[in-house]
Parts: sequence; structure tokens; C-alpha cells
Amino acid sequence: MWTSLRPIGRSDATGGYRRYAWTGADADCRLWFRMQAEARRLDVETDRNGNQWAWLGDPTAGDAVVTGSHLDSVPDGGAFDGPLGVVSAFAALDELRARGVSFRRPLAIVNFGDEEGARFGLACVGSRLTAGQLTKEKAFELRDADGISLPQAMAAAGYDPEAIGPDPERLARIGAFVELHVEQGRALDLSGDAVGLASAIWPHGRWRYDFRGEANHAGTTRVADRRDPMLPYAETVLAARREAELAGAVATFGKIAVEPNGVNAIPSLVRGWLDARAADEATLTEVIGGIRQAATEHAERHGVELGVTRESFTPVVEFEHALRDEMSRILGETAGLKVPVLGTGAGHDAGILSGSIPTAMLFVRNPTGVSHSPAEFAAEDDCVAGVRALADVLEGLACR
Repeated sequence: MWTSLRPIGRSDATGGYRRYAWTGADADCRLWFRMQAEARRLDVETDRNGNQWAWLGDPTAGDAVVTGSHLDSVPDGGAFDGPLGVVSAFAALDELRARGVSFRRPLAIVNFGDEEGARFGLACVGSRLTAGQLTKEKAFELRDADGISLPQAMAAAGYDPEAIGPDPERLARIGAFVELHVEQGRALDLSGDAVGLASAIWPHGRWRYDFRGEANHAGTTRVADRRDPMLPYAETVLAARREAELAGAVATFGKIAVEPNGVNAIPSLVRGWLDARAADEATLTEVIGGIRQAATEHAERHGVELGVTRESFTPVVEFEHALRDEMSRILGETAGLKVPVLGTGAGHDAGILSGSIPTAMLFVRNPTGVSHSPAEFAAEDDCVAGVRALADVLEGLACR
């Protein structure tokens, strides 16, 4: 499976992946998913929000056990973030069939659409729409860097954007969702464990900072006459780092757009996107407040206008303790594993769905902790351990 998936959306220049929603690479990933499912005699369907489902058993029977993740990527992302969960889901089904088990509950493997939000700036679009956390009206307002709207992109890819929206009937069929994911950190590497269980996802969000100044000639405009928005933006980036360090949080300006974007021109607009996360909402609120105050002060000093827009926010997610404890019991009895429980600062579809259905996550060791990068890595032995752990969990939940 890795061999057939590896070339899709891969940049020869960087070695990273550019699998953005509703593009050619996304279509190729969806075809790959369908081919893997059909090769296993699974029934494949795409829901109204663009999520793919591969079913073993009757989808309408209820109390289904679902696993999977996503196949899209961040710009120049790694090979494992998302795809490891999908590949492992198919491999776990192969393992269960090799064991000769009988299923007493329907089983599904899912590929959620637009999880990373790389194209339209909002993460987990497919699962947010399904769970009713993103309205059709707000979704229609989403646009990419070229001004193409989400509905335009969906229509161009052959999907009906008018159909998107909450899907409570589908969620009502699901009794448990278990997402396997490469760890985006080094906790398992430091503890010496191949596999871990998730306890919670930190609250996190994205904010857009618009610094508006005045375009002018870089060579002839006196420093005293400049209203340069790049200066307060740069000072705000540094302020974000300071605020996060003081609070034990993380805050990152990782995306920027500049107008008119000329080497010899003072910008008229600098737009930066802030990603911020913390262990609790009070800390996150404090960090965001400090960053905004610093941005306001720097903008005023340079005669620049500031606008701040919250584009997304996800509160702290506590995965259901009963499901997590049941998975821990299954892994302890079946494989003799004492699986560590750890939190994460990364968002996932499982976190979005946790308010609607019981969800849980398995993490596979990442020896470097690097993620959202071509250097992202997980050793084959650890990936196999993840597949076996997922198969044990699915057997315990769906077959016994």
C-alpha cells in the first residue's frame, strides 16, 4: 500500500506532499482509497460532505465500529500524517481476516476530506460539516489563495456543494470511532513505547492578523514618512513567541501574504496567520490576549491599521474515558501491552467528532518528533505494532 500511495502528490523538489482538497492529487488519493476498498470487497460510498466510507456489513445496522483518518496534507507535508491511519486501517482488516474472526458489528474505514485545511485555511472541514460544527453558509465563504471558493472547487471536482451540511443520521450509526495516527511529538520515543493512547487534545485555534499600511517606493520614501505594516507584523511574531514561552504554550505564525509583494515596494498589507495551542483554555486565552495587545501597540506606533479575525477554534477535547479504558483493557489482555496515555497539541477528526460519538486515538511512535515536514518518519516495526494494536482493538470492539 505504501508503494502505491507514495508517489501521489509528492513534490520532486522538496520530497514533501501537496495533497490539497479538491485538486488532482486529492482525486488520485480518493481513487487509491476506492481501489484498496474494492480489492477487499468493501462497499464504498462518498457522503454529502466529501468523506469516503468503505463498509464491511450493513451501514444502516447501527453501532458500527469505524477507523481511518485522512489522506490530504499540509504544504510539503510528510508521508505519515493521515495516511498512516488509513493504510493501517486496511492492514488491520487484513489481519483480522487472517485471524478468521467473525464480525458482530458493522465495520467501516473512513477517509475524511480536507482535514489539514491547507487550501481553504480551516482544518477538518469534512468532519466539521458532518458534525454540524461548520455551517453550509460559513463553508461557502471559504476561499483559497487564488480566490476559488470551496463550492467552486467541489463542483470542479465533480461533487455537489449544495448537498453539504450536518449528517446526524450517519453519525447515529456509529458506536465508536478509533483513529490511529503517527505521534506528532516525542513522548513515545522518550518512554520507549511503540504505541500509545490519547487522553486529550489541547484547545487550539487559528487567527488572521491584517496589518494595513501604505504602499510606497522602497528607495525614495523617507523612514519617517513610512507606514510599513511589515514592522508591526515582525514584532508581533516575536511577541507570540515570548507569550507562548512564558505560558508553556505554543504560538506560531506559519503563513504570510504580502501586497503588493515587490522587492522594491513598501507593503500596503501584511496578512499573517497565527496558530496557537495550550493545555487549557484559560492559558490559551491569556496567550492570545497578550499577542493581540502587542500587535495593537506595535501597529499604533507605526501608523498601521490592525484587524484580527478568529478563523477557527476547537476547545479542549477529552476522549471518552470508557472507550479509552476498554481499549487499554483489550491491549493489556490480548497483547500484554501496558500502553501509555498521553495528550497532544495536534487537532484531529477524532477530536471534532468526539462531541457527537465516542472517539479514541492510538498513536504510533515517531522517533524524531518531526511532523508536517518531509522528514516525518515512523519505523516499519512500529507501524506494524500499530497495525496489530489497531487490529486487537477492532477485534475486541467489533468481533467479541
